[in-house]
Amino acid sequence: MQSILRPALVMFGALTLVCGVAYPVLVTSVAQAAFPDAANGSLLKQGDKVVGSRLIGQSFTAPQYFWGRPSATGPMPNNGGGSSGSNQGPLNPALGDALKGRAEALRAADPANAAPIPVDLVTASASGLDPEISLDGARWQAARVAKARGLATDDVQRLIDEHAEGRVLGLFGEPRVNVLALNLALDGQKRDTR
Repeated sequence: MQSILRPALVMFGALTLVCGVAYPVLVTSVAQAAFPDAANGSLLKQGDKVVGSRLIGQSFTAPQYFWGRPSATGPMPNNGGGSSGSNQGPLNPALGDALKGRAEALRAADPANAAPIPVDLVTASASGLDPEISLDGARWQAARVAKARGLATDDVQRLIDEHAEGRVLGLFGEPRVNVLALNLALDGQKRDTR
């Protein structure tokens, strides 16, 4: 029995040190040295206060802010601990009701906007945590945000363009804008005095 137990305990101790201590310390050290922003959660700050991460969407509902993509991580929107999609297929009546309700809420927030609503503003993503919306989604909301903040619509459109991110490696994904970063930039704007 001792001939089996001792090697097993030695192996357990060695693997614990290698896999549970040495490897995590090595990976953390390399990440902190090479990619400190990403290793620390890609946090966004306003002054000295952390207000969120570039990687996880936040729920904005006030008219003076851009609204992100809907989240299916109920009951709390954009709940990182409950990341999931709604798993509702196109034939599910609940999905149709959800899309209709989201579209009605967007129209009620900006009744003067008769343009078609971009699809990413009414459909939840697979993770439910998307931090970005399409440029069309941001532009669709620009007039509402400008009016609520007392800014010129052109200034808000220019801010969208300044914060636009292109395709990854020029090939993957669509042009987009990070909602939290855009809203933080808006908070730094001065009101239109015309």
